[in-house]
Amino acid sequence: MSISTYIIPVFILILLIYAFLKKVNIYNVFVSGAKQALQLIYDIFPFLVAMFLMIEVFKNSGVSLYLSEGLSPVFTFLGIPKELIELILIRPFTGSGSLALVSEIYTTYGVDTYIGKCASVIMGSSETVFYVSAVYFSKTSVKKLGYALPLALFMNLFGAIISCLLCKIM
Repeated sequence: MSISTYIIPVFILILLIYAFLKKVNIYNVFVSGAKQALQLIYDIFPFLVAMFLMIEVFKNSGVSLYLSEGLSPVFTFLGIPKELIELILIRPFTGSGSLALVSEIYTTYGVDTYIGKCASVIMGSSETVFYVSAVYFSKTSVKKLGYALPLALFMNLFGAIISCLLCKIM
């Protein structure tokens, strides 16, 4: 066995010893944390349901395909292959949906191809912006997202451009 097998049990043991020395009632603190977690789930659930519904409508209505076709010249000019446009459009909304698209790209083009490598780097360099925003901003007093969403979406696009550029020169 490697040392990494023992890291979590040792960490838990240290935490329990520290709590014992500080005379913290571990059970009450655990129950209080669980209660707060349930409240968090209750608070963010409507935001998540709305997000998942929008994602399904976006994918199943065919809007993402039409948008991909319409944006193809722009993305091609930016150095992004047209096969990756739908991935770039879906990725800010859903991690699992974009993972399914990457799997489809791997099956169609292969993992060691330029398109497969670009898809991998795009997945690693981008974020599910709307999902993260729905979760984090639902628990804060900040309701006006102002520059947060446009900047995050721009950085996802910038990451995709740089990803394809790096895959091309490497």
